[in-house]
Amino acid sequence: MRLLINLTIIMALILTTQPFATHAVEEEDLVSVIIEVEGDPEKREEYLHTYFPYVEVVATYDKLFNGLALKSSPRNLTEMGSLDFVKAVHPVRTYEATATQRQTKVLPNTITPNSVNTTRYTGEGVKVGVIDTGIDYNHPDLDVNYVDGYDLVDLDEDPMETLQKQGMPTLHGTHVAGIIAADGQIKGVAPDAELYAYRALGPGGSGTSIQVIAALEQAIDDGVDIINLSLGNSVNGPDFPTSVAVNRAVKLGVAVVIANGNSGPANWTVGSPATASKALSVGASTYPEKVPYLYDKLQDKSIQLSPMSGAPAWNLTKDYAIASIDESNLRGKIALVERGKKVPFYEKAKMAQDKGAAAVLIYNNEKGSFNGSVDSQQNPIQIPVASISKKAGEWLIGQLQGESLYVETNYQEVPRTIASFSSRGPVTVNWDIKPDVVAPGAKILSTIPSGYAVLQGTSMAAPHVAGALALVKEAHPDWTVDQLTNALKTTAQPFYDATGEILEPISQGMGLIQPEAAILTDTILHEPLLSLGKVEQHADEKTVNLTVENISGQSQSYYFTIPNQQKGLRWHLPREFTVEPHGKKSVPIKVDVTSNWLDEGIHQGYLALNSEDKTYQLPYLFLNKTGDFQKAMGFEFSLKAFSDDTYVYRMYVTDEVEHLTVDLYNPDTLVHEKTLFEINEPVVGMNEGYLDKKEVDVSGTYKVLVTVTLSDGTYDSHLTELTVTE
Repeated sequence: MRLLINLTIIMALILTTQPFATHAVEEEDLVSVIIEVEGDPEKREEYLHTYFPYVEVVATYDKLFNGLALKSSPRNLTEMGSLDFVKAVHPVRTYEATATQRQTKVLPNTITPNSVNTTRYTGEGVKVGVIDTGIDYNHPDLDVNYVDGYDLVDLDEDPMETLQKQGMPTLHGTHVAGIIAADGQIKGVAPDAELYAYRALGPGGSGTSIQVIAALEQAIDDGVDIINLSLGNSVNGPDFPTSVAVNRAVKLGVAVVIANGNSGPANWTVGSPATASKALSVGASTYPEKVPYLYDKLQDKSIQLSPMSGAPAWNLTKDYAIASIDESNLRGKIALVERGKKVPFYEKAKMAQDKGAAAVLIYNNEKGSFNGSVDSQQNPIQIPVASISKKAGEWLIGQLQGESLYVETNYQEVPRTIASFSSRGPVTVNWDIKPDVVAPGAKILSTIPSGYAVLQGTSMAAPHVAGALALVKEAHPDWTVDQLTNALKTTAQPFYDATGEILEPISQGMGLIQPEAAILTDTILHEPLLSLGKVEQHADEKTVNLTVENISGQSQSYYFTIPNQQKGLRWHLPREFTVEPHGKKSVPIKVDVTSNWLDEGIHQGYLALNSEDKTYQLPYLFLNKTGDFQKAMGFEFSLKAFSDDTYVYRMYVTDEVEHLTVDLYNPDTLVHEKTLFEINEPVVGMNEGYLDKKEVDVSGTYKVLVTVTLSDGTYDSHLTELTVTE
């Protein structure tokens, strides 16, 4: 049997389907794979040269993980299944580019990347690595700054985006690179920075953690100063392999910038590798804009719209009737249709357009709102299309049962704030605050292969920060990675709501980056996001240390604003203190917590540190006893690498639990089919094991219910999907 996970075919599985043989092959028959090995990779390479001469060792990795990049025929690689030093860790978690929307037309309020650069610096001489889907290095706005790169998917020196003939084409990496360093019709944040491209995400924009880690190592070997990772997965854990690799890369002297993810606005939605403690994780902000909404005068009912990319702007100027898309004639009406899994958004919109609809509303089939695209280069949609929530859609359906329903389009002014799609923290296990900072991530105009487009997502926010780091690096070439990244954090500007209240730390971290202020700052706060951990005792004392660096030529004094008294919390903050010129001082920040006087869950806020002419808002967070985060995530199940009769499973556990069970259910009838496996007392972190094919003995598509038993006897569970085909 072959296992397919989320339609991503892992190379390790492809290898197992070939007949056993060893022979020379033509170039077009070769396949590429990166494996993780036990022991010294160089000795493993020597062994392969001796005993597997037809397997080419393309690269050896030993900085961030132990691995080998191999190229040969599937038959030759299958023979390696007998080697005991090949670790059974494949396939690994799939990573995807994180952009949420695409728009090929220039929209009102479109943002160009260079708008955040108010400095005289251009990033000259700074090397920036882009780990993504590749780069169209022939683009006229990028060819001047493109220096070199590598393809970790095909294991060659051509990091071009996936082309049509290679599978689902990509454009994400080119857009990211343009935000950093475009120098043509579009200007990037740092238009003179040197670009290095690493293609770790293949057709359709997906790849594995092994490819991402190998790309990190390749970038370090190439001597880059900054690495941008606009990619991620759904595993919210600080010690997932890619997060560990990122931390190691930072320790080797490279600044790593990572998109926080697009699963907001819910808490606990940040995913690896943005969960890495040493990463500069980036959320997305919006710019002030007019947002359309529908209004029914008779019912005094307002409905929020999320215009879909790939369609004209929603700028209707009169009342329109609402009608089901099933009506034969929709001329002059707004078509209403439910979101579904089988029919793409584009097809729904095209159907309504062909029936004469003036616009289209697609309502969600599950709780909440969503973003979407109806983009088509060949036959673009000519009418506005927007998504609405399930609740709003069902309300409209209910109104259609009676008299005709007419709605008008109104607009509201929305100030600059955190984008709703931007993933929120905190990180599980260590309870770090993420994102660290935010940057523009909505309606960003940049380069794509053979042209330009507007995309949005934290994928677009992260390269703004990578570019800003290049500016600071050029201005201060002797600064360490800690100084560079913490200068951006220290000088970030927090967001406030309409009432003047500062937005919560897990949505914005330190706030919106200010590159010029980072370059000119006379103070750097090291580790200014104060994670106080988890409170489990009735009375607990938590302490963190803040390091204040004075980079000016004169002494500076600092003092904390005493927080308002709060039941259950008692802060112990240092009195006024002085830091000598070009000196550092570590100051303890302590809080006494009486847990029974506080609600369970996240407690967060800000402490104000003052200097003579500036106030720094330091976000703090602690978890009281427990929270509403998912206790198990990142379910993986596949054939063991180079095997056709053994399966490997992996599951990430985020808190102490007594028992974990994985059950398979029929997706149509929801009848229980099989308990796939159980784990007694799983460890916090990654849990893995093996099953014989005879034990599995299933085929088809299943709903997977992962259930954990907590220490208090309660349960936590979540659903995912799995497809096993013969």
